Amino acid sequence: MYTIEKYLKGMLVVLIAMACMATGCKKNAHYLDSGVTNAKFDGNIMQYLESKPLYFDTLVQVIKLAGMEDVFKNENVTFFAPPDPCIGSSVRMLNSYLYVTGKDTVKTLADIKPKAWREILSMYVFKGTSRLKDFRQVDTLALDTYSGQGYLSFNNKPMNIGVIFNDAVNGTDNDKVTIKYAGYRQLMISYIPDLSKPKSLWINAPVSSSDINPTNGIVHALRFTNHFFGFNAINFITLATENGIGQ
Repeated sequence: MYTIEKYLKGMLVVLIAMACMATGCKKNAHYLDSGVTNAKFDGNIMQYLESKPLYFDTLVQVIKLAGMEDVFKNENVTFFAPPDPCIGSSVRMLNSYLYVTGKDTVKTLADIKPKAWREILSMYVFKGTSRLKDFRQVDTLALDTYSGQGYLSFNNKPMNIGVIFNDAVNGTDNDKVTIKYAGYRQLMISYIPDLSKPKSLWINAPVSSSDINPTNGIVHALRFTNHFFGFNAINFITLATENGIGQ
């Protein structure tokens, strides 16, 4: 674990550059950092995700490969749903790593073992129903005062969830009035890489659409920009390679 992580950190900048030069998923051109405005959905979480193939068709495949369909159909959960480009970014980084280390690359999502998919996907799932109003305020520049709250994900991974209270700004540049924390509120989930430093090095994933309400829980759709499935590429690559690639 330590050896591969050390190696991956050294390669990360190179891999990002390679991934950026690679041809991206064509469907990304259709994405916007926005989301569904109708909160109620007459169906379970799995049915909701299946009804939005533009955003979640790859995610639906991952849920099935992870063997977690029953969770999203029947259990009462809160799900921070990563849109498809987040998964695509992590897979491209994995393939860049596999390529430069002389290994066979991933051709289909099924080349990644179910255990790896399940471990990563579970970071985004929490038992019970929680809406934006149920979470504490978080300010990453003032964590001693507004620290959000720690939660255990479905695989018992410690995460932080909080609500960003943005500032309200009125007036023009020459006569601008800023009211601290009086602006719109945005939900955010954060991964803490080093629990010995619980207020450092957070990897944050803001929500673009919160409080989507299927019949068995709540979905908060993550903003797709600048987010890797697994919260960073090293997490994804490590879990995928440790569990083995290919059939």
